[in-house]
Amino acid sequence: MLLDRISSKFQLRLKDRANAGNILGEALKDIIKDEQEQRENTIVLGIPRGGVVVADIVARKLSCEFDIIIPRKIRAPHNEEVAIGAVMEDSYTYLNDEVVRELKISNEYIEKEKAEQLREIKRRLETYRGVIKNSVSLETRVRTKGNIILVDDGAATGATIIAAARWIKRNYNPKKLIICVAVVPKQTRDLLKNESDYIEAITVPSDSNFKSVGQYYQSFEAVSDEQVVKVMRNHNLL
Repeated sequence: MLLDRISSKFQLRLKDRANAGNILGEALKDIIKDEQEQRENTIVLGIPRGGVVVADIVARKLSCEFDIIIPRKIRAPHNEEVAIGAVMEDSYTYLNDEVVRELKISNEYIEKEKAEQLREIKRRLETYRGVIKNSVSLETRVRTKGNIILVDDGAATGATIIAAARWIKRNYNPKKLIICVAVVPKQTRDLLKNESDYIEAITVPSDSNFKSVGQYYQSFEAVSDEQVVKVMRNHNLL
């Protein structure tokens, strides 16, 4: 306990998302050591919005393909910051049953919240990818890859990453699924270990010290749709 309290005071604060991407990209070079495998057999999937900035740099570091995946948090009633689960574009849903029971959340509320998040996923697909045309392209490209690297700029409960990871395994059955997250509390990291073949993280604070992802960045400004669109265009995906 004393060691945890001491180490928390000296927890690494990242300069910004670009800094996180550079650190994670370098770390993954040691995991995927074969350069040809990096280029030809690996795809990096970023979670909008902030995860896209990090994933873009990771993909460039590894000289491999890049794309996005769009899970959306299912928010608790009366507290939008608390995730009770997450939903994917085809309505595939992950729910934290323990939290749902504890908060006594009704199925009616969950379905209403899912519908709202599915509308936002559709909007983002239309904005970032151009709807159906490139969605088919994503499926084709992902199915040819052995390694899928799922990237986000940080995780609190891990709900969106868990939903995305399970959806990826359900739909694509990759040879290796790597979760790559810049900031994640210890308990959530342990959860994510169970969802992947390997997890890479930079800053892993104790749960008692963790309040938000942003506290572990010097600069954590909101990422806009325009920034995501620019990244997609740079990769010729829009």
